[in-house]
Amino acid sequence: MSVSMLSTFIKPMHPEGAKFVGIGAALTLVLFLIWAPLGWIGTGLTIWVYYFFRDPPRVTPTREGLMVSPADGVVSLLEPVVPPAELGLGDQPLMRVSVFMSVFNCHVNRLPMAGRITRIAYHEGLFLNASLDKASTDNERNGIAVETADGLRYGVVQIAGLVARRIVSFVQEGAVLKTGERFGLIRFGSRLDIYLPEGVDPMVCIGQTMIAGETVIADLLSREGPRLGRRD
Repeated sequence: MSVSMLSTFIKPMHPEGAKFVGIGAALTLVLFLIWAPLGWIGTGLTIWVYYFFRDPPRVTPTREGLMVSPADGVVSLLEPVVPPAELGLGDQPLMRVSVFMSVFNCHVNRLPMAGRITRIAYHEGLFLNASLDKASTDNERNGIAVETADGLRYGVVQIAGLVARRIVSFVQEGAVLKTGERFGLIRFGSRLDIYLPEGVDPMVCIGQTMIAGETVIADLLSREGPRLGRRD
């Protein structure tokens, strides 16, 4: 299947963004009536809002045992951490992979590995810089716990940031999703933490660029240890 030049630059928008684009377009019209240069600024901001809510199709690997990134962005933290108590994943440290999303990343979040949503837990909090380690415990967040068909459990936590003020979830407890299916989004900059199943090492490095639904973050069937990398 070929990819057209048009589809390379114009991506579909998630319905969640329609009202924001509509508001931007209405304000832009008013700005044009006031002063044309202001209208062009409004046009640029409206296009950016459309771009922010883009929801491009992704090619998700389907081999058994693979976990994919739930978010576009950059790996900012890799460390064993006790998962949030509200997820019910126990009190032992699990490997945490944190993916920081800037306001220029696609913000639609996708499930790392097929399974059943066993718990959804929302926690009110602050709006610190999402790249900070303490954002995992202090910021507003929405966590989901997932159980795979093999009985393994892992967690994904959506964390609001300095600009983000709304975490949106598309799923309910008990839902069964495939790898790479959309489960939520965060408006305007944020971070996702992935708590890998017990004993699983990440196949990514700090600073690595991630693509939601495509980039492999772990391979449950691999015997490879934590992956090392270098920045050129």
